[in-house]
Amino acid sequence: MRRICLALVAALAASPAAAATDTQSAAAAVDAQVLAWRRDIHQHPELGNREKRTAKLIADHLKKLGLDVKTGVAHTGVIGRLKGGRPGPLLAIRADIDALPVTEEVDLPFASKVRSTYAGQDVGVMHACGHDAHTAILLGVATALAGMKKDLPGEVMFIFQPAEEGSPPGEEGGAKLMLKEGLFRERKPDAVLGLHVFYTLHAGQVGVREGPLLAGSDRFKIRVFGAQTHGAQPWRGVDPIVAAAAIVSQAQTIVSRQLDISKLPAVLTFGMFQGGVRYNIIPEKVELEGTIRTFDAAMREDLFKRLRRTAEGVAAAQGARVELEVPMPEVHNPVTRNDAALTKRLRPSLEKAVGVDNVVDVPPNMVAEDFSYFADEVPGLYFFVGVVPPGQDLATAAPNHSPKFFLDEKSLQVGTRAMLQTAVDFLEGGK
Repeated sequence: MRRICLALVAALAASPAAAATDTQSAAAAVDAQVLAWRRDIHQHPELGNREKRTAKLIADHLKKLGLDVKTGVAHTGVIGRLKGGRPGPLLAIRADIDALPVTEEVDLPFASKVRSTYAGQDVGVMHACGHDAHTAILLGVATALAGMKKDLPGEVMFIFQPAEEGSPPGEEGGAKLMLKEGLFRERKPDAVLGLHVFYTLHAGQVGVREGPLLAGSDRFKIRVFGAQTHGAQPWRGVDPIVAAAAIVSQAQTIVSRQLDISKLPAVLTFGMFQGGVRYNIIPEKVELEGTIRTFDAAMREDLFKRLRRTAEGVAAAQGARVELEVPMPEVHNPVTRNDAALTKRLRPSLEKAVGVDNVVDVPPNMVAEDFSYFADEVPGLYFFVGVVPPGQDLATAAPNHSPKFFLDEKSLQVGTRAMLQTAVDFLEGGK
């Protein structure tokens, strides 16, 4: 009878329910530290390829955990390797570490007061996209997994990636540069996981979908050239401001009237319009920059063609000329696609971590992510973690990239539990 009882105890300890309990206990043990990391990183944000303080904080802690640590990857990236006590697959987990040139307007005791220079301008710096949370969560997951090292099958590669929001002008960076420097060259992971805190879900919720989740993104630049003259005598020159305004206006019909967006969505946005130095001088040149978001390669190329044709035609009609970078070379993020088989396999892990009712299907989103470069190399799963306080109308929540972006810190616990559970279940399940 005693042997039978011992066998039952051993079986229960190895059961999924017991494993879930152990995983949740491990997550709870790091909650306080995750919160402290998030607040510290939030108060000390750094722009892409400049994340030196953040990188040191990460590397120092990973070394204390006994991980094999590599720094200076893609300028300021940090890679930690954890080898489990049993053979198994290699899992990569990624967090982005950079902040944005945004001046914080949230009243927090740890609000950012940091200022820096971006594109030659003095700017405030803020973790307005939540990368501080991503970094803190992954540090917490690394800590919890290090505590399970003896019984953990396989190996985990922790990727702390700089410059997800884009590199400074004239520099390379981000996921693409990490891969270019050989991140997966020695051995490709069997899968890669990532998460993003997001304003379209309440804290406590996780959002996921199979297939395309985030759009592919491209950047374009259009230079419009006219002939400079006195503002009182516009007929003596060619006004590039008027021509550029007409290009912006006419280009809005490309998506709304020329593309079949009943099949897949697309976005064409102008985000920069620069020209002139004085109120009564018609300038010689105007520069336009913007972004294109698509989910389909053929639609993407068609949109480029139509934008070029529109800019050239509208400019010519006004006597102006254009120079086009449509798209700008080397400024592209592929579509972020969740591998269908991996998503099916790990969705139950998300449900185990946060509850079945708290894992929701989300539609494709027009934001873009360079996590897509990793997920193009190996099967990937990327999910959203809600940050809006329960009870608040989602329609009133400040979006990511807003100076008023606010994160309910309950989301840190949710993200830690969700990522830890999916990681453990993947490793235990084998390749």
